[in-house]
Amino acid sequence: MRRPVILVVAAALALSACSSAGPSSTSPATSPATPGSAAAQGALTVFAASSLKEAFTAIGKAFEAANPGVSVTFNFGPSSTLATQIGAGAPADVFASASGKTMDTVAAAGLAPSRSNFATNSLEIATPPASSVAISSLADLAKPGVKVAVCQQAVPCGAGAQTLFTKNSVQIKPVTEEVDVKSVLAKVELGEVDAGIVYVTDVQAAGAKVVGVVIPADHNVTNKYPIAAIKGSANAATAQAFVAFVLSPAGQAALASAGFAAP
Repeated sequence: MRRPVILVVAAALALSACSSAGPSSTSPATSPATPGSAAAQGALTVFAASSLKEAFTAIGKAFEAANPGVSVTFNFGPSSTLATQIGAGAPADVFASASGKTMDTVAAAGLAPSRSNFATNSLEIATPPASSVAISSLADLAKPGVKVAVCQQAVPCGAGAQTLFTKNSVQIKPVTEEVDVKSVLAKVELGEVDAGIVYVTDVQAAGAKVVGVVIPADHNVTNKYPIAAIKGSANAATAQAFVAFVLSPAGQAALASAGFAAP
């Protein structure tokens, strides 16, 4: 049975705090990190892709616990929309995107001078538990009458879905294109569609509300997730500390528990 993500984070924090061994590598994703940071204080606003909601909510709580006095607020949404908001001056301290392309737009504006990939995520087919339509592969989505939901093409999960269809030479006409992956998942959970293209992590988070159909690795599409502290942040030190926490063993444990793969 899976343990809650927050328990995994807590366990990782405890191990990190109790360990007396020094770092064996300078790689931020693999080297031990101090749970708390003396520089971390005050309020922090993190803009993060919708698919990160469960993992980052747990990471945010663990970061606050390790840094008394820090308050983390999340703005979850489509990566493309978040990138546009940041470019327009939205008060974000950290941006965690579901694709390098959306991070590129923030970097091009000079707002993300340094980034790190912190996780990867692959696509999966989600279907309603009581569906009368048999879905066992991508090819089934192309059958007449099958109602499929995807994300809008400007969103990483939508761009990934289109790449997936092209890669596998299947012609699928979605009945709806949603603003983000959680909206696609909701359509499946409500039984409004026969299938939706979401991430592996979304199927895991939904539990018994959906049934996942695995896409073979050699046919699938994988996204790299980058994170960056935003230039001009009013709380730069805490922003950097949060990024380091996501890349630390505790952060990576939370992401792994939520179904993300290593960067």
